[in-house]
Amino acid sequence: MKIAQVSPLYESVPPKLYGGTERVVSYLTEELIQQGHEVTLFASGDSYTSARLQGHVKEALRLNPKVKDPLAHHIVQLQEVIEHSDEFDIIHFHTDYLHFPVSALLKNAHITTLHGRIDIPDLQYVYNKFKEHPVVSISNSQRMPVPQANWVGTVYHGLPLDLYTQGSGEGEYLAFIGRISPEKRPDRAIEIARKAGMKIKVAAKIDKADEAYYKQSIKKLMAQPHVEFVGEIGETEKNEFLGNAKALLFPIDWPEPFGMVMIEAMACGTPVIAYENGSVPEVIDKGESGFLVNSIEEAVRAVNNIDLLDRTIVRNCFEKRFSAKVMAENYLMLYHQLVPLARASYSHTKQPEGLKRGGLLAS
Repeated sequence: MKIAQVSPLYESVPPKLYGGTERVVSYLTEELIQQGHEVTLFASGDSYTSARLQGHVKEALRLNPKVKDPLAHHIVQLQEVIEHSDEFDIIHFHTDYLHFPVSALLKNAHITTLHGRIDIPDLQYVYNKFKEHPVVSISNSQRMPVPQANWVGTVYHGLPLDLYTQGSGEGEYLAFIGRISPEKRPDRAIEIARKAGMKIKVAAKIDKADEAYYKQSIKKLMAQPHVEFVGEIGETEKNEFLGNAKALLFPIDWPEPFGMVMIEAMACGTPVIAYENGSVPEVIDKGESGFLVNSIEEAVRAVNNIDLLDRTIVRNCFEKRFSAKVMAENYLMLYHQLVPLARASYSHTKQPEGLKRGGLLAS
């Protein structure tokens, strides 16, 4: 099958440091190629891939201080996709809804994975207008704000099986990894560790949008003796960081669409202690790969009981449900349903009919 993967240009594929969407695009692209498919990747020119790389920008936009209008580059990228569209059996977009007005007119099959939060009121206008555009959720809970969208499947993210190895958890610390932001609740994680009498290592980036929050609410917490601020870390450093941790703390305060760090920890055999919000109950097998909590007190009890969980079982949960192979196979199921429908019934004004709303529910 000839497949186009269209990635945002903010980060390279895979990203040098933080960048969940681009990492997923990379893992999916490489696995599809390994399974014998011909893939073209539309991404920034500093991407590293086995696919044919198509990109008009030399480096990821976040790394280029001269870029003032990222949208301009995404418009050019979209035009390049259109110009090459006849070369593909299916075009897989990862660029949110930006392409909807154009992709609705394409003759070949296309699909869009929505990677972010969609509980923003303005998005109701988008999904009320583009009700026939086939979209994929990364968790069932992600769908809730826009049930009117044409959800054709849920496909959970996956990681290569050999990306991480099972760690010992002998570091005697708890881990927090992600962004320093109000919805990620690093303050909760620090408090949980303090009350549990544990050291916590915080590996996180601070976006410009969150600098005020960091200075006002988090910086003073980092000065506590049980806290070590590691800073932003890349993929090569995560295995040791997560593998040596007793547990990952994921005390989110928002409807997380997926939460890549949870399956990264599981791949290292590290159990997850997470607040029961958003996708968390779908990702964590309670009592096997982690504990679900709803308060700091419950989280502290979970920390105290963390040795009841077998790290080999945690790793097995990852291998069974969240490998790149499983992810690619679930996407291919959707591709194989969409392609013949597009070839048989697509017109310039109508999406292919026949793929039932709701579609594949990956497990």
